[in-house]
Amino acid sequence: MIRVLVVDDQALVRAGVTLLLRTAGEDVVGEAADGHEAVHLAESLRPDVILMDLRMPRLDGIEATRRILTARPGTHVVMLTTFDDDTEVYGALQAGAVGYLLKDDAPEAMIDAVRKAARGEPLLAPSVLARVVDRAVRAHAADTAEPAPPTGLTPREREVLALIGAGHSNTEIGKALHMGVTTVKSHVAAITEKLGLRNRIQAAVVAHRLGLIDDDFRPIN
Repeated sequence: MIRVLVVDDQALVRAGVTLLLRTAGEDVVGEAADGHEAVHLAESLRPDVILMDLRMPRLDGIEATRRILTARPGTHVVMLTTFDDDTEVYGALQAGAVGYLLKDDAPEAMIDAVRKAARGEPLLAPSVLARVVDRAVRAHAADTAEPAPPTGLTPREREVLALIGAGHSNTEIGKALHMGVTTVKSHVAAITEKLGLRNRIQAAVVAHRLGLIDDDFRPIN
């Protein structure tokens, strides 16, 4: 079972999400009503996945995510929001969230997102990933220097990085490179550690800035 912490300032939302996940067989280890409580519970309960409301009193989901991942970088945070707002979503992903869900998404989407997050799989569709990466690259447009190739990556890790940048899952990467999913996960972990990254989204940004993928988010041959 996946250990999940549910964070939302609305008690009814927390209760509904908790019931949904427990019915699906996952282990909801706690609930938090604001960002401060989320930070505290994340430290004491050590969940695998946190479903984090974006807008909350006292401490919002973006800052709570930043604090949690600074203390526990292995945690997977999925943002919950009412609005598909590029600015807020980008801020959450920049803070280290692995993806986001709209609160009016289908219940199955939430269960799927929790399980994908726990496996380290991408949660963003390629079109959404493209928007995120484009914004990140434009945010660094003032830096005219050509990014240096990452040091320490093996040729195989560079191939995996390119496929992450193209939005592929671990299973898809394994099929493309003829390796098992466990091996792919090892490569992804090595890439994020070597480059000092928090998640696949940040890895996709690096892949794009290094020119490892083309404008259609397909790996360069």
